[in-house]
Amino acid sequence: MSQQGFKPATTRPQEIESLSFRIITEELGEHPFTKEQYPVVQRVIHASADFDLGRSLIFHPRAVEAGIEAIRRGRPVVADVQMVQVGISKPRIHQFGGDVRVYISDPDVMEEAKRLETTRAIISMRKAVKEAEGGIFAIGNAPTALLELIRLVREGEAKPGLIVGVPVGFVSAAESKEELAKLDVPFITNQGRKGGSPTAVAAVNALSLLAVKE
Repeated sequence: MSQQGFKPATTRPQEIESLSFRIITEELGEHPFTKEQYPVVQRVIHASADFDLGRSLIFHPRAVEAGIEAIRRGRPVVADVQMVQVGISKPRIHQFGGDVRVYISDPDVMEEAKRLETTRAIISMRKAVKEAEGGIFAIGNAPTALLELIRLVREGEAKPGLIVGVPVGFVSAAESKEELAKLDVPFITNQGRKGGSPTAVAAVNALSLLAVKE
């Protein structure tokens, strides 16, 4: 007598995604997000299977509009770490003439961080703001990168088009996001310790999909 194991509901990629999004919509229920913000929330939940993380997202009123505009203008996307860079869908960014950059492993960044006895994440932001004005800064790993970017914005040395600041962790992660939410520049962030590279990637990918569709 043969035993039948579990069989997937479908093996077609598009059907899997559509079914996932339907489940997300049903289980999330009522929410405070606008129709412009919801695709980002949906992608974040899809990437994490974490409804609490999705509900904790906070949007500047112009966040989605600013992100789409930056992508369409061919502005660069700056990732804090390679994991974020790798996860972002490049074809949609390249379609508008943009690229996805990460500076944290650049030799000059590593050398300067060692000289100053500080994190490479901090030095990478100092370099990035000089080369990526008007771009999207996607920070999913390093709270020190986000805090440095916030400092540079406040001091007039950085003019990002959008900051996706969702670092994960126990040291300064939640606090860095609280500081970001005080800025008068477009941002997407969330409350608490959760977040991470997949969250930053999901947000940017949602924005690039919107940039292509609209």
